[in-house]
Amino acid sequence: MPVPRENIRNFSIVAHVDHGKSTLADRLLQATNAVSEREAKAQILDSMDIERERGITIKASAVTVFHHHQPGAKADELESDTEPPPGASDAEIEKWMEAHKKTGSPAALQRHAASASLPLYMLNFIDTPGHVDFNYEVSRALKACEGAILVVDATQGVQAQTVVNAYLAINENLTIVPVINKIDLPSARPEEVAMELEQILGIDATSCIYVSAKTGQGIPELLAAICDKFPPPRAPEVPQTRALIFDAQYDDHRGVIVYFRIFDGAIKVGDKIKMMGTGRTFTISDIMKYTPKPQRVLDANGKPIPLGPGETGALVAAIRTLADVRIGDTITLDSDPAATPLPGYQPPRQMVFCDFYPATGEEGEQATQFDELRDAIQKLSLNDSSFTFLPVHSDALGFGFRCGFLGLLHMDIIQERLEREGHVEVVQTAPTVSYEVLVRGDKPDLHKEGGGQKSIELVRIENGNAVLEVHNPADLPNPSNILEIREPICRVDIMLPKKDIGAIMKLCLDRRGVYKQQTFVSEARDMLSFELPLAEIIYDFYDKLKGMTAGYGTMDYEVIGYKSDDLVKMDILVNGDPVEALSVIVHREKAEQRGRALIARLKEQIPKHQFEIPLQAAIGSRVIARETIKAYRKNVLAKCYGGDVSRKRKLLEKQKEGKKRMKSIGSVSIPQEAFMAVLDQGD
Repeated sequence: MPVPRENIRNFSIVAHVDHGKSTLADRLLQATNAVSEREAKAQILDSMDIERERGITIKASAVTVFHHHQPGAKADELESDTEPPPGASDAEIEKWMEAHKKTGSPAALQRHAASASLPLYMLNFIDTPGHVDFNYEVSRALKACEGAILVVDATQGVQAQTVVNAYLAINENLTIVPVINKIDLPSARPEEVAMELEQILGIDATSCIYVSAKTGQGIPELLAAICDKFPPPRAPEVPQTRALIFDAQYDDHRGVIVYFRIFDGAIKVGDKIKMMGTGRTFTISDIMKYTPKPQRVLDANGKPIPLGPGETGALVAAIRTLADVRIGDTITLDSDPAATPLPGYQPPRQMVFCDFYPATGEEGEQATQFDELRDAIQKLSLNDSSFTFLPVHSDALGFGFRCGFLGLLHMDIIQERLEREGHVEVVQTAPTVSYEVLVRGDKPDLHKEGGGQKSIELVRIENGNAVLEVHNPADLPNPSNILEIREPICRVDIMLPKKDIGAIMKLCLDRRGVYKQQTFVSEARDMLSFELPLAEIIYDFYDKLKGMTAGYGTMDYEVIGYKSDDLVKMDILVNGDPVEALSVIVHREKAEQRGRALIARLKEQIPKHQFEIPLQAAIGSRVIARETIKAYRKNVLAKCYGGDVSRKRKLLEKQKEGKKRMKSIGSVSIPQEAFMAVLDQGD
């Protein structure tokens, strides 16, 4: 049934990690009869196995549901699965009654008739991720909406990501409906949390809606607020069709499925559409809405219905790869194209990089072939365009890929999906960040000495000198050509108990942090703001924060730019040979301390061999730290029972010569744990 534009509501659900977004989305689906109690399961919209196992949302999910509402009502009657679905036609009601002879009682039909007389609303909502690594998913979702439900846990209160998501919504000029969730828990303190929202974000505490997504308490009031408080989509501004692409995913059978929100005009099956950013044209073969099951948009006679302004949907148009679709691009009709595109998104910028290499089995055989790893990465990139990959070669590990990620959790998710969905085993090197390097001249060499491409990009020219973006410390240009090295700097907001402020300030200052401000949150909590190098927080900073605050500290970070500092590349030599994958960029003042600590950890991780292995940390040609892994030796005197000592001496000399020869040609096997030892700061 067509719904007028004034009765369409587009909104997102945003919150800190584990504050109950997906559970609230489940309850809204049940309350609007989009899923029955029989079909309901926990986290309906989290479709990936890894999302369910980890209890996190990774991909934003868009759903359309229908709901009857009397404007001005404080609470709504919930749609029941013992009644026909909202917006059903007479023919559909008859069909429903036939299928539900037992439950389709006259009383149920009477209730349905009463609610059906109320205005029908179309609710398009998007459940978003809560982790900082997937902020780009949240910002994309908000671009397609007029409102946002800001969910806050009644036991934990306002957290770092709550503040970030609220400001994302405010920057998009969205209407915010604050929801205090988990009020059924004994430790809930909804009134205090509402005051925290007012104190930190300026959101009126009396406007908060108290709900329990688990029990359904407060859901009728929330549905009424969605219909009354969120504005309808704006009126069309141009006669031509313009739709914003806010997501895309790859399907093995149908190709790329494009998720869109229409701002102007209409789209229907059979239209020849044009991507305004790339100029590519495609013909739409199918249009769907997710309710939450994929449902084709058809009328009572089975004919396709065009989607109009304010509506969201998904289209299939024989698009083969995600490279053909840009998130944030504008769809228009090829026959009557729009003159100007809609405002899009900043493309996500990869901030963390590491190498993936095929793993080797216990007996030394190749557990995964390079071709298998390449195919798995290429297939995964069809479903996640936010990570990048580039072929690389390492003397120690062979051929592999240098991959870029949005953050550490994103990297962890990609590795797990590679091993699970691609059926490959990988060795992962220590993650690093990207650096900006100012070098002499405007025509730098971007190629390796032995051939192949470095993981370096030319960013811009400054005063006749080139600024390069370097993703791998091993690819740093010749030191004699480097004018300065700049590292990414983050603004870090930490929400923590007042009693832990001293310890956390020391942690931040030890990591080269610069104190910015301290904000009052409540009687028991404050928010600290620091500027920290990204390299100092990407690995174990969050774990140390959680440990030092007994799990009560939360953080959010945002890269705000690059800053020059006294940075140098520290090489790690194993048996005299530099291992590229273990190279790190460190601050000169901390180089010796980091070098000694790193070499000591490597000594514990690398197993003994039949020959002595020197481990060295070096800056250029200067060795700043050294450890030696002693050889284990075979007892060659076991078969000698007394006799001439010269016989024993001859056997020992022969063993010594063999070890010397083995040391000169022998290869050292380096386990996965050794690469991760690079990251442990040891503070």
